[in-house]
Amino acid sequence: MAHFRHTRVLRSPDPEGVPVLGAIGLDDAQEAAYRALVGLGAAEVVDLSRRLGMPEDEAARVLRLLERQGLVAQSSARPGRWVAAPPTVALGALLTQQRHQLEQAELTAAVLAEEYRGEAAEPSAHDLVEVVTGASAVAHRFNQLQLGAEKEVCALVTGTPMVVSGMENTAEERAAERGVGFRVVVEREVISGPNGIAELTAALGREERVRVVDRVPTKLVVADGSLAMVPMARDAGGPAALVVHGSGLLDSLMALFESVWREALPLRLDTGGAPYEESPDAPDAVDLQILSLLLAGLTDASVAKQLEVGLRTVQRRVKRLMELADVTTRLQLGWHAYERGWVERNHH
Repeated sequence: MAHFRHTRVLRSPDPEGVPVLGAIGLDDAQEAAYRALVGLGAAEVVDLSRRLGMPEDEAARVLRLLERQGLVAQSSARPGRWVAAPPTVALGALLTQQRHQLEQAELTAAVLAEEYRGEAAEPSAHDLVEVVTGASAVAHRFNQLQLGAEKEVCALVTGTPMVVSGMENTAEERAAERGVGFRVVVEREVISGPNGIAELTAALGREERVRVVDRVPTKLVVADGSLAMVPMARDAGGPAALVVHGSGLLDSLMALFESVWREALPLRLDTGGAPYEESPDAPDAVDLQILSLLLAGLTDASVAKQLEVGLRTVQRRVKRLMELADVTTRLQLGWHAYERGWVERNHH
């Protein structure tokens, strides 16, 4: 007989008991199945059908529907065993798309997340890695990961997208609009790609931090340092990816990103709005013009008007110059500019 862990009865915040997760597309059976699987941690179809009082074929159909929405997955180590995706990630991605209509559902997601943490605080090792196969499933999980992020998304990007190109990645734009920070390292090949300049200009325009290297070791995306996605080798079945939850493997992937990030060159927008690779230890011609005008006594606003650039561009470049000179005040920057010969270079 299957062993079930004790599960508290979850009560809907709706006073009349109407399933509030219907606001994000779940019917009664799907919500009941997901709640049960969160409480159980993991179960086979036969166990779930008994618990829900429905035929096995119906329980299997419900699980497949939940799988398409990224709410459950089949265990990669034990075929036939289903596990619930963490509610804070899986439900959060759906909630961000319809938040103004889903206040009640968000409350339910929080309840489920608490239940998940309480009942599955020590998941089995094989449940820490999901295998996602097929182009549509990989694209869905990739978008879900970005939409569920709350603080920061880190990514390594190659010149050959797996299933979603930069121009198609609307989830990145929506996440950035919510205030999620992005740190992205791209291969130099991306810049020369068909839409490379447009994609990078858009990313920099959203205040994303972008750096460039000759080659990245692998495609990678990490959300909030707690969930990562890496591609697997393509086979006859199409694209596949690993989704890695909190573990030593995730820590290693994040350390890999940080190592590549440290070695990469920053990408900036020039005065014409085009991206360029920033030299790591010297100002460019525009920096030198700004320095010269500031030392002549012009204000930031006057410099921006004189060079026909935005005020924020001037301030951003002055901040970078201070970082290059390792100083904290503009007075120190002026002194270092003369000492290092930056200003003389501008007069040649």
